[in-house]
Amino acid sequence: MDVDDFVTENEPKAGGEAFQLESDKLLDVAVDGSVIAKAGSMIAYDGDLSFEGISSAEGGITGFLKEKATGEGTPVMEATGTGHLYLADQEKKIQLLELDAGQSISVNGNDVLAFEPSVDYEIRTVESIAGFSAGGLTNVFLEGPGTVAITTHGEPLVLRPPVRTDPSATVAWSGTTPGSHVDKAFSNMIGQSSGETYQLEFTGSEGFVVVQPYEERTPQQ
Repeated sequence: MDVDDFVTENEPKAGGEAFQLESDKLLDVAVDGSVIAKAGSMIAYDGDLSFEGISSAEGGITGFLKEKATGEGTPVMEATGTGHLYLADQEKKIQLLELDAGQSISVNGNDVLAFEPSVDYEIRTVESIAGFSAGGLTNVFLEGPGTVAITTHGEPLVLRPPVRTDPSATVAWSGTTPGSHVDKAFSNMIGQSSGETYQLEFTGSEGFVVVQPYEERTPQQ
């Protein structure tokens, strides 16, 4: 491939969407106002954009930055102005979700890449799974309208309740709320430190759960 062909084949695609995938691992956000993105995910930008990191753990946008009890979480930044912001996160695959007004999804904080300012958000801790980590499982509750970009290690699998999942492999859920389940059989087979001992249990027949073919471990496990 000569240089001109290389440039043509790999330059940004033309499009009118605010959130547009340049590849399955690279997101192009056409910013005209503001957008919230995971800190450290910016790989390039053009136009007139400014960035502000948000570090407080008290309410507002910082609600999902840091879980107060453990200090864990995902720092974010706000990009404002006009231009194109290019985002990626450790070669994870990017999934774009369009939320209608009143439609919501709860996402693991580490798997939130970006979302439009029209999306409401709130930190929520599933304390019933406290055995999984010291402070429970902290997720970001996102409610539309607006576009949300989440990331997964590999192709996601979407399951319908009733189902039990490993918290380390659970990315998101919608229309259902997890309880906890402790499976002693896993402890007996592979030791007390195994993450599979503690499971999220989704009951009923409504909603869906997103899992990934990868287990994200924490220091507590």
